[in-house]
Amino acid sequence: MAHVSDLIGQDIEAYLHQHEHKSLLRFITCGSVDDGKSTLIGRLLYDSKMIFEDQLTALEADSKKVGTQGGELDFALLVDGLAAEREQGITIDVAYRFFSTDKRKFIVADTPGHEQYTRNMVTGASTADLAVILIDARKGVLTQTRRHSYLVSLLGIRKVALAINKMDLVGYSQETFEKIVAEYREFARQINLTDVVAIPVSGLKGDNIKDPSEHMAWYHGPTLMGYLEAVEIEDRLQHQPFRLPVQWVNRPNLDFRGFAGTIVSGTLAKGEKLRVLPSGRESSVARIVTLDGDLESAVAGQAVTITLEDEIDVSRGDVLATTKAPPAVADQFEVTVIWMSDEPMLPGRPYWMKIGTRQVTATITEPKYKVNVNTLEHLAAKTLELNEIGVCNLSLDQSVAFDPYAENRDTGGFILIDRLTNATIGAGLVHFALRRSQNIHWQAVDVHKAARAGQKGQKPCVLWLTGLSGAGKSTIANLVEKQLLTLGKHTYLLDGDNVRHGLNRDLGFTDADRVENIRRVAEVAKLMADAGLIVMVSFISPFRAERRMARGLFEPGEFFEVHVDTPLAVAEARDVKGLYGKARRGELKNFTGIDSPYEPPENPEIYIDTTHAAAEESATAIVEELRKAGMLGSA
Repeated sequence: MAHVSDLIGQDIEAYLHQHEHKSLLRFITCGSVDDGKSTLIGRLLYDSKMIFEDQLTALEADSKKVGTQGGELDFALLVDGLAAEREQGITIDVAYRFFSTDKRKFIVADTPGHEQYTRNMVTGASTADLAVILIDARKGVLTQTRRHSYLVSLLGIRKVALAINKMDLVGYSQETFEKIVAEYREFARQINLTDVVAIPVSGLKGDNIKDPSEHMAWYHGPTLMGYLEAVEIEDRLQHQPFRLPVQWVNRPNLDFRGFAGTIVSGTLAKGEKLRVLPSGRESSVARIVTLDGDLESAVAGQAVTITLEDEIDVSRGDVLATTKAPPAVADQFEVTVIWMSDEPMLPGRPYWMKIGTRQVTATITEPKYKVNVNTLEHLAAKTLELNEIGVCNLSLDQSVAFDPYAENRDTGGFILIDRLTNATIGAGLVHFALRRSQNIHWQAVDVHKAARAGQKGQKPCVLWLTGLSGAGKSTIANLVEKQLLTLGKHTYLLDGDNVRHGLNRDLGFTDADRVENIRRVAEVAKLMADAGLIVMVSFISPFRAERRMARGLFEPGEFFEVHVDTPLAVAEARDVKGLYGKARRGELKNFTGIDSPYEPPENPEIYIDTTHAAAEESATAIVEELRKAGMLGSA
């Protein structure tokens, strides 16, 4: 909806021209619970004449029914649309609202105040130019005020309107206002928020929202609306180097091949020299194509299709940049991660990472530290829980083009996605590429895997036996190796207990340690398969994500997941090592099947039910499956 202007009735074309050329300001409101964020935005909409008559009628009715202002207009109801929000009087999800004045257009994100919804606040802040941080004048600077201010700084927002709200409830006290501002500025200085304008307001009463307050003659600064209309937001995007992440390769016919996407920064002119990252290939711009025709130049924010003078390989996820200022390329980084999942981050577990338009596989190391957002103290951490923020190293399965987040949000920011559920579980900011990623290169060798395997008269593969403790994995794996040895095959058995005596002796049994345990074993198995061996891996390996990670290390047809299935009651009755007894007595924590979950394979290559088949019979069945798959060569 557009601002209701007198110019509409006088000269509609002049009004439309004026509206089209207004600047756009994106801002967020954030702060602690009950600071009055939704009421403030509702008041902005009301004072900007952005409410239709039917909306006003509905607001009046809702205010009497579920409002919190004794029947008077409850402006928060204009923003809090979820039933749960209205029932509890809080904001849960991010609510986006558009409004405009004669001077500017605005998109505002009303973000939740509760700590449990911090992840929603990060979403709202990711595209904002400015933050309106509210403080209840009765309560002063609170934990969530500090948390949200830290996130605002972390996400690159540099301009802050500090709205000291509910001044009507403290008698419009200048002393209270100045005390809160002094405390906040001291914290803001520590997190490099230096452009802070403090405004005393009452969202409910309208003081210093649109018009200067009669109750605070001692204040001589701008109103909140006046500040939002006048604040200068540097158009950094157009002054940054050109970046276009390729969204789509447009090939409607044999005579046209273009690369479509939105320019996230910089400008581009026809004829300019471009470099495609991460490949490094170069060409020149032949055409800049849009729906409305070709352009001689394009700027940040425009969606375009670019054609090149040369036929070079460009794919979705590549980044187009000018040769004079290309982004860097790497596969290992130091990053800040904001964890958004109820399940903790597990170092070593593979996640999907989306940066720009490219999706790759990422693994995160144990955090270097996590940040106490109240004190800014760096704390030791093994993992990250919901809403925690930590600095980690991150490794990718392939190189990507990037800029540090401080220089470019679009090419330096990323999200993490769970590979099983496709849920977004984290957001991150790239600091820099690790030097090791620049110093380590793959060394080509002349003797390859096929040659080693051919010498042995077999095909290399991995038999990954998974199941509960006591299912019979080690017994069956041992018998399989004996049968293969009898057939003259070259093998090696990696057993869970044996590996923990050496390679993995430093690991415990937490979920994070189990993930790292499997990661190391999978990498060792890969090296052994590269040597041409048939490798048996006998590990509980309780999580599907890690077994999927292990499978991804091998070529198609090389990985055989073997589910050695036994009901928990049967495995517990066997209890050869006495581990179930200890777990039941509470002497052994995080034991699979008791107080730690086991995720059975969904589509294993080989299924063994040890309640119906003896170990020798099971081993023979596995060897026969290898023979059918052609892994054993000639006898």
